[in-house]
Amino acid sequence: MQNSEVIFMSNILVKDTNFNMRMNRKKKADLIDLYGKLGLTLPEAVNIFFENSLLVGGLPFNVRLPRYNRETEATMQEAKDIIAGKAAAKSYSSARELFEELDEESC
Repeated sequence: MQNSEVIFMSNILVKDTNFNMRMNRKKKADLIDLYGKLGLTLPEAVNIFFENSLLVGGLPFNVRLPRYNRETEATMQEAKDIIAGKAAAKSYSSARELFEELDEESC
């Protein structure tokens, strides 16, 4: 029997190999908690993901780049420019000063 052959036993796929991955400890704990509430272990949930991937021939959900409106995209670009030092950021000496300016803008 070659390694690429699928082993079946009584129409049940035999689990004959391991899959290991590294992840953030907190994320793992959160996932264990989440799937536990659904009555699943983390390996069972991963297997469901893999089975659904095979069933649909790809990721079992839509993967797209987020699309934002022009105002949001402009704001994100402004933030990137500030981080890169290409644009100056406003600063305030107090929260009161910030809120006063916001109040003036809303009038």
